[in-house]
Amino acid sequence: MNAPHPSHAPFAHLAGKRVLVTGATGFLGRHLLPQLVAAGADVTCLTRASSRTDHLPQGVTVARADLATGDGVAQALGGQDILIHMAALLFGLNWQDYLRANTVAAQHLAAAIMSIRARRRALPRVVLVSSLAASGPADGMPGRNDEAIGAPVSAYGWSKYLVEQILGRAAGDKLVVLRPPIIYGSGDKGLLPVFRGIQKGVAALPGWKRPFPVSVVHARDAAQAILLLCRKDAHGVYHVNDGAQHTMRAFYEAAAQALDARPLFIPVPVPVLGMTALAATLWTRLLRRLRRASGDRAPNWNLDKYREARHAGWLCDASRLCQELGYAPTMSLAAGMTEAVNGYRAEGLL
Repeated sequence: MNAPHPSHAPFAHLAGKRVLVTGATGFLGRHLLPQLVAAGADVTCLTRASSRTDHLPQGVTVARADLATGDGVAQALGGQDILIHMAALLFGLNWQDYLRANTVAAQHLAAAIMSIRARRRALPRVVLVSSLAASGPADGMPGRNDEAIGAPVSAYGWSKYLVEQILGRAAGDKLVVLRPPIIYGSGDKGLLPVFRGIQKGVAALPGWKRPFPVSVVHARDAAQAILLLCRKDAHGVYHVNDGAQHTMRAFYEAAAQALDARPLFIPVPVPVLGMTALAATLWTRLLRRLRRASGDRAPNWNLDKYREARHAGWLCDASRLCQELGYAPTMSLAAGMTEAVNGYRAEGLL
């Protein structure tokens, strides 16, 4: 299943298109931008003034704007054919964190889109990278499908679902949504603690005597799906995965194999998961209150992530993406883990 990188013919629809990307300096952006450039798109990355941009691919333009305040957003979006919105807060301590970051950014983008509509200009196609968290959990095959009503169980999931509604009201049928499951690959700081734990010989499994089935996708294939959603015939909500069902243990075992590690797998009962998440959340809140924290970032494991982990599984169905748009995953779990580990090592993170 470790096929060569997909040819650029399926992405001919992007040749010459002006594409504005938010969240481009993050993990997924490093896998998406090279594919956009190779497809012939004229790419602009919307970044804050404080963001590093020296690692962006050659030929990419930078537009300085602030999604938190809206400054510069309308100017950056003007004249673009496609908006790919990936910027999002992944780890928050409470509902306010997610609402402040994710939905406020969506409101500013929606205002910019409505301004274009008011001037009777052509609206850009809006490709939103949402999350399976907006669909809700599922522990049986084939998992959550594209027609299922959103049923989030976490603040993060609800914030992503609200973003879909906000942009949908502004962009109408110009909006198309991708709801990916766990995305992994080189450059991902969210799963880095898991890889480090496995390297040290410990892997904690969510729940006692339960398989916890999950869908996953490598960032390279998630990027492929985003490019396909830029097509004019893409519509509605799509899910994406690597074409297989996994358990969380199998996911960790693949990471261990790539690391050449032999970790001890420790099943953690759901109540214990809740207590550890509560402790991590309360400790960070205390640090915030005492102003000892170096920033507002929440720990990777917190109460909101526990709200997702306490469910029996997270599966999704990518069949419509495959049938309608020709999506075909290129990275097996083993190959994807090797790419991720090699990337972490190249950056000195493992």
